[in-house]
Amino acid sequence: MKFKKSWNSIRWRIVLIYFLLVFIAMTITGVFIMSELEAYQMESIRSNFSKIVQENILSLQEYENLLDYQDELQIDIVAWSESLREEMFVVNSDFIIIASSNLNYIGKSGLDLLEQNILVQGLSGEKAEADVILPTGIPVKNMVFPIEYQGKITGVVCLRADISSVYETQSQSKLIFLQAMCVALAVTVVLGFFISRSITVPINELREKAEKMSEGDFSQVVSVKSDDEIGRLAEMFNLLRQKLDYTLSEISNEKSKLEIIVKYMADGLLAVDMNRHIILANPAAVHMLSITEKELREKSYDEIIGKRSKALLFDSIRENCKNGGAHTTFDYSGLAFAVRYDRFRDENDADVGIIILLQDITEQQKLDHMQRDFVANVSHELKTPLTTIKSYTETLLDGASADPETTRSFLTVVDAEADRMSRLVRELLQLSRLDYKQENWLKKEANVISVLKTAVTKVEMTAATKKQEIKCLFDPKEKLPAVIDRDRIEQVLLNILSNAIKYSPENSLIEVDAYKEENLAMIFVKDNGIGISEKEQTRVFERFYRVDKARSREMGGTGLGLAIAKQIVEEHGGTILLSSSLNEGTTVTIALPLAPMRGQKNIE
Repeated sequence: MKFKKSWNSIRWRIVLIYFLLVFIAMTITGVFIMSELEAYQMESIRSNFSKIVQENILSLQEYENLLDYQDELQIDIVAWSESLREEMFVVNSDFIIIASSNLNYIGKSGLDLLEQNILVQGLSGEKAEADVILPTGIPVKNMVFPIEYQGKITGVVCLRADISSVYETQSQSKLIFLQAMCVALAVTVVLGFFISRSITVPINELREKAEKMSEGDFSQVVSVKSDDEIGRLAEMFNLLRQKLDYTLSEISNEKSKLEIIVKYMADGLLAVDMNRHIILANPAAVHMLSITEKELREKSYDEIIGKRSKALLFDSIRENCKNGGAHTTFDYSGLAFAVRYDRFRDENDADVGIIILLQDITEQQKLDHMQRDFVANVSHELKTPLTTIKSYTETLLDGASADPETTRSFLTVVDAEADRMSRLVRELLQLSRLDYKQENWLKKEANVISVLKTAVTKVEMTAATKKQEIKCLFDPKEKLPAVIDRDRIEQVLLNILSNAIKYSPENSLIEVDAYKEENLAMIFVKDNGIGISEKEQTRVFERFYRVDKARSREMGGTGLGLAIAKQIVEEHGGTILLSSSLNEGTTVTIALPLAPMRGQKNIE
């Protein structure tokens, strides 16, 4: 591959151009010289023939019939040929050789021994010539000159000369010329190589620097070695490199900022081109819509989004944002999304695609619902006791106070309802303090087993009234030290135990256990009460949520106990979980971090 590239380089093209120029010039020159040399030699032979004939043809034109003067003609021919290297023949009008420098040809037909064409032309009154190769392989030139007697052609004089020397001279000249051409071409190639090198070396340096720049290395500088066009090209390259380095640095900085913004923005971002291909999807959008990398590579926008929301199909949103940005909402996989979209254009104001912004509003909607539910629940919880208090006080004011027993009964109800409102307000205030991190915590190291024992003791009498048994499975002498606010954790345990007693039937068993698991203190409270359906288990820690609303209200519950318990446990770095089955009971699990080991200490 490298060899092929080197032969395709401009260096060898320049050498080839020099080579071809010299080769073509010398070939044309050689052909011209060879042809001119050959023409010169032939013309020299031709002139020599003409001179011989001109000097001797006058005596031949004195005879009317050449055959009658054959002897005289032969004597003349022999005399003339002694000073010549050429052969001479005199042929009459009947094509008979009547005189010749070669005695063997006398009396024979010229048509058999000489060239017929030129003999015929000569007897027609024309000078003619022909180059032929004799059977012996000798090249000869033949020329004929007509002999006239009083305007009548009586015969021809034919001269024949050996032209081997001409051909030998031509061959030798060609060989010399080819040798000279080879030397000249070799010199041309060497000179062309060095000349082209002076051009290609700077160009190769530019290419190498440009290649490194294409790989991202913009520190390249080309050395300027001349003031010619290549030198100025190197200067322009260095200037271009500086400007390009600065420009790309600016672009890279802006791109990095944009990529970081797009990558870490909480909202999802999709960019779709006019061919319905997703060209950009930030991590938030991929996560929100559960899009896989394979889908992004292989599927179109409509194939991906169509199964998530029909309202967001490409044609639909393109039509909606024809006159500007548009927005909508849709639900997918239990989540709610707000969507805004608009077209984006190129520098020619032509549509390039659509930008789609996704915002997860699930929590916002949930919060709105919770706020509405909270207001409604608080209003309802306050309305019921207020209504009761109002009706009982009106009854007393209407005259029922005359009966002491009735008055006492009514006031007892009013007092209970007032306590209920007071408890509700107190729990709301505690939730508010927990929400705004205003609760005063008195955390210190305490034994979780001791706190659990105290809570069990406080509810045993309540359980006894329903003939329920609270079975403690833990070792009362075991120590599970944890840094806790003892009163708040006891409040949580009392709430869990009270719920177990409330929602379990008479003569039922409630099991309580606590033990160490790795670095956690685990507390279990298990009952066999009415249980909770799987659908409602996820909501039991919501404020004012009751599984059995009528029964809970009859038992004096506000629906805030578990919500408070959850926040207290989480403030201690722990967790509270609930598992249940309808009519089979409920198990509540609390996990609290154990205190770090600091030697043996007496804790309660």
